[in-house]
Amino acid sequence: MNILAPVRRDRVLAELPQYLRKEAALHVHKDFHPRVTCACQEHRTGTVGRFKISKVIVVGDLSVGKTCLINRFCKDTFDKNYKATIGVDFEMERFEVLGIPFSLQLWDTAGQERFKCIASTYYRGAQAIIIVFNLNDVASLEHTKQWLADALKENDPSSVLLFLTPAQYVLMERDAIKVAQEMKAEYWAVSSLTGENVREFFFRVAALTFEANVLAELEKSGARRIGDVVRINSDDNNLYLTASKKKPTCCL
Repeated sequence: MNILAPVRRDRVLAELPQYLRKEAALHVHKDFHPRVTCACQEHRTGTVGRFKISKVIVVGDLSVGKTCLINRFCKDTFDKNYKATIGVDFEMERFEVLGIPFSLQLWDTAGQERFKCIASTYYRGAQAIIIVFNLNDVASLEHTKQWLADALKENDPSSVLLFLTPAQYVLMERDAIKVAQEMKAEYWAVSSLTGENVREFFFRVAALTFEANVLAELEKSGARRIGDVVRINSDDNNLYLTASKKKPTCCL
């Protein structure tokens, strides 16, 4: 029996959402990896779409807008009466990507120092890390590297997708893009207040996380041919190396 909520019509992704800034993107390809597309067409995605729920953690300083960002996407609301998150909270979002159901669990972590130990226990097992800062607050941008280091203590750096985003933005974008490049994170400027780019950002997170999960399932199940190389969360040349060698007629 399926106990998960049905996928909303506005959560259906038939193509890969595009990046915001080419100079700070995880990869710049216009389409999903061909092996992922093929696997979805044949419904050979392993646990993806059936049992697996992908975990996304949202970290950053106190009052940078982590909760507002999540609420804007999940509930399309913006609450001016800010209440600090105590420990952690999470929202579940269901998508349909290339015809396959896909669930994201968005973990909202506390930015207060006294709750850091509690929040860090929930970092483990993340498929994506969203580091939030305020472009009007230089210190919050400087602290993003420490937030990343803390989150990576509980995760394998080679298998996590990184996103750097200000929930409120006006200034310092050039500096923020430079930080994203140093982190090898994808940069997105969004506004929780107006909703600008929020939907597009989370669709991108969902799509890239889905793609990485399917590629991992194909690799785990031995679907790859000997000699092919697929590196998840690497540079775009390596990520798409399998397709450039030889275009398979199907997922072998």
